[in-house]
Amino acid sequence: MSGDGREAGSFPASITVAELEQDPYPVFARLRAEAPVAWVPAVGMWLATRWEDALAVASEPERFAADMPDSPIDRSFGSPTILTCDGPVHRELRNTVDPRLRPREVETYIDALVEPIVDEHLDRLTGREPQCAELMAELFEPVSVLGLRAVLGIPDVDAETLRRWFAGLAEGATNFEQDNGKQRTSDEVCAEIDARLDPILARLEAAPDETIVSHMLHGGMGAGEVRPRAQFMPSLKVILLGGMQEPGHGAGSVLLALLQHPEQLAEVRSDPGQLLDAAIEEGMRWISPIGTQGRRVVAPTVLGGAELPAGAPIAAVISSANRDERRFERPNDFDLHRPRQRVATFGFGRHFCSGHAFARGLERIALGRLLERLPDFRLDRERPAPPVTGWEFRAPRELHVRWG
Repeated sequence: MSGDGREAGSFPASITVAELEQDPYPVFARLRAEAPVAWVPAVGMWLATRWEDALAVASEPERFAADMPDSPIDRSFGSPTILTCDGPVHRELRNTVDPRLRPREVETYIDALVEPIVDEHLDRLTGREPQCAELMAELFEPVSVLGLRAVLGIPDVDAETLRRWFAGLAEGATNFEQDNGKQRTSDEVCAEIDARLDPILARLEAAPDETIVSHMLHGGMGAGEVRPRAQFMPSLKVILLGGMQEPGHGAGSVLLALLQHPEQLAEVRSDPGQLLDAAIEEGMRWISPIGTQGRRVVAPTVLGGAELPAGAPIAAVISSANRDERRFERPNDFDLHRPRQRVATFGFGRHFCSGHAFARGLERIALGRLLERLPDFRLDRERPAPPVTGWEFRAPRELHVRWG
C-alpha cells in the first residue's frame, strides 16, 4: 500500500499528466486498489476513484462545494460557471439552459434538427473514391458542433471555427499544470468567442427566440430586462466545450468499441432499434468522454480512509467510477449485453449534465444513419490503430474506416 499520495515516493506522487493523457485507466485501477482517495501532485488535486467515493464528492454539497477557486475552468472562462457554483446562482444558470434540454423537449426536435446534418455529411462520403474516411473529422465532430450550434442559436459560426474553439477551450479547462502556452491558447479563443458572439447576443437581446442563448439572456428576467452577459458567458463557454465532447467524441468512442468487437457490431447492425441505445450507454461507460467533476472540501473530513483538509480541491473521477470493479463485473471489457445499471458518464448530483438527452439523441442518430447508409464499413487496417488520448476529455483522435 502506498498511502494517500502525500508521502514522497508514493505511487500517487509519481503519477504524471503525460501518463494520464496517454491512458488513465491502469493508473485509476491501481489507485482504486491502493489509495482510492489520493493526493496527486501532478494535477494539484485529490482524486476519488471508487464509485462510492466519487458519488459522495459529487452529490454532497454540504461536504464538497462546487466552487473551486483558481480551478482551470474558472481561471480560463471566468466565474461563475454552471459547473463551479452551487445554490441560487447554480439554479438560475440551470434554469436558463434546462428548458430546451429536458428529455421530453429534446424528443420533439432532435430528429428534425440532427438528421439533415448527418445525411449531408454522409452524402459526401458515400459517393467518394477511394471508399474510406476519417470519421472523427468528417462526421462525428462536425455533426456534433453543428447540432450544438443549432440548439444554441449561433448560426453565423461555421463548423471548423466551432471545432477550433473546442480545442482551445479544452486547453484551458484541462490546464492543471498551469502551462503558459495552453493558457495563452485558451485565453485567445475565449477573447475570439466574446468578439464573435457579440453581434449575435445583441440581436437576441432585441429579438428573443427559443434558442438556449436567448434563454440565457432572457430566462427568468422581467419584461424588457436582459441578463448581464458576464453572468452567463462563462457557462456558455462550458457548453461550447462539453456540447462537443459528449455527443461527438462519445459517438466516436462507441463506434471504436463496436469496430474492435465485430461480433457485437454485427448484433447492432442486425437490430439497431433494440441494441443501439445499449451500445451507446456501454461505450460511454467504457471510455468516458468527460473524466471528472471537481469540488472543494468545505470542512476537514475523512473519505476513503484519507483525511482531507478544508479548502482542498478534490475530483470525483467519473471515468474511474465507470470501471470500478466493485460495481461492474469485468469493467475493462466492452459488453453490449452488460446488465443495465446506473453509470457515471454524465456525472452525479445537482450538476448532472443538462445535455445528457441531447447527447444521447445526437449519437443515436449519427450512429444509426451511419450503420444504415454504410452497412459494411470496417477499420482501415492499412493505418495504425486509432489513437485514443486524454484523461479529462478522452476520445479517439482519428477513426479511419473503409467500406465497399
